[in-house]
Amino acid sequence: MEAAISTTTRYEKGSTPTKLEGKFTAMVVCWLLGIGCAFSWNSMLTIEDYYVHLFPKYHSMRVLTLVYQPFALGTLAILTYHEANINTRKRNLFGYILFFFSTLVVLLLDLATSGKGGMGSFICVCVISAAFGLADAYVQGGMVGDLSFMLPEFIQSFLAGLSASGALTSTLRLFTKGVFDNSQNGLRKGALLFFTLCTIFELLCVLLYAFVFPKLPIVKYYRSKAASEGSKTVSADLVAGGIYSHSGEIESTSKKLERLSNKELLLENTDYAIDMLLIYLLTLSIFPGFLSEDTGSHSLGSW
Repeated sequence: MEAAISTTTRYEKGSTPTKLEGKFTAMVVCWLLGIGCAFSWNSMLTIEDYYVHLFPKYHSMRVLTLVYQPFALGTLAILTYHEANINTRKRNLFGYILFFFSTLVVLLLDLATSGKGGMGSFICVCVISAAFGLADAYVQGGMVGDLSFMLPEFIQSFLAGLSASGALTSTLRLFTKGVFDNSQNGLRKGALLFFTLCTIFELLCVLLYAFVFPKLPIVKYYRSKAASEGSKTVSADLVAGGIYSHSGEIESTSKKLERLSNKELLLENTDYAIDMLLIYLLTLSIFPGFLSEDTGSHSLGSW
């Protein structure tokens, strides 16, 4: 009991400690969580050769992208509107758990159907693609908002993980494809191994965010600091880290601090918003837009 009180006092005073332990560990965890944020969807895109083989009549990669994007953008818009009152811990945990179960369902679906195509299987894959979009909206926005309270290195590590996810997914796909390239039904075996590894990694992300990240001293300090400045979204994170904040003090502090509305924030950062819009338009036009169903003839074939 005394230890809990002393811990609370130490992190609630507001002065930065001389040494914040766990910085490197937190950066590594953020990097892994960044990979996990995009790993599932990148995996579905990367095994497009298998889905093209499985669903030759349905233009699978174009359809999956069209299913994914509305759920991702629509959910993100709703969460952005209500972001000030959303429990960050529950939001991020829900997203990572949804990633885990969705990748697991992809695996189980293929095993249950013995790798056979058909309209029913394709509809199930589309539902899973929508679930990936939903999970991405929960996790990516939630993690960026959560890490914005902390050191810049944390959000940089998370975004670096997002970038590394594409390279890791491609490397892993080349490995699984190469292992079963000359074996019977090798395309399916490679895809199954690929999604098995992806499912295990998503489970790792759930465990890291639920049990490792909130207990790091440096994370507890910055979340306590955010709560003392009026943030209402980190209370569950503090409890997970063993810190019990006083809601009355937080409410009184939040009344003193003026909070900009989403519209005011957008107007102040119009240039950044336009930059992001143009980047997304260009990126999605190329990948998975044009490249999702490139019908050209290439010397490397399916590779």
